[in-house]
Formats: sequence, structure tokens, C-alpha cells
Amino acid sequence: MTITIKEFYTSTYSTDTLGQDINPKATFLEMLNVINEGNDLYEYLGVYDSLIRERIFTEVSTRLNCSYNDICNVWWNKTK
Repeated sequence: MTITIKEFYTSTYSTDTLGQDINPKATFLEMLNVINEGNDLYEYLGVYDSLIRERIFTEVSTRLNCSYNDICNVWWNKTK
């Protein structure tokens, strides 16, 4: 998972201009640390858009061979 989230997102969803606002240093691995520690995911990403979050979670679940709900549940349970 060495590609940045912004590189992934802007190449996969090139018509979504909000992708340009994603933190250029954000990585998938660090994002997992952010949600696991209960820190603010949207602040880390630099965008406050649920569609972008859903797309990123979908990509992470594919890369980790787990369900979208697995990723979402960690995020949801840690941010309560």
C-alpha cells in the first residue's frame, strides 16, 4: 500500500474534483492507524466528504481482503 490515497483517488475517480483536496501525504496504512486510534479521519484526509470516505474504505477492504463493514465498524466504534 505505498501509493498515497490522493494518487489512488484522483486516478480512479478523476472526475471528482474534491479528490484534489485530499492530503497529499495521506497513506492507506497511516489512515488505518488513524481510525484504529480513534482520531479524526476527515481531518487526516483533509476532506469532509462521506462519499470519498466510502470509496477509500472500499479500496482498503479490497486491498486487505476484508469486508467494507469491517473497516467501517472499526472507524465507527473508535470514534464514539
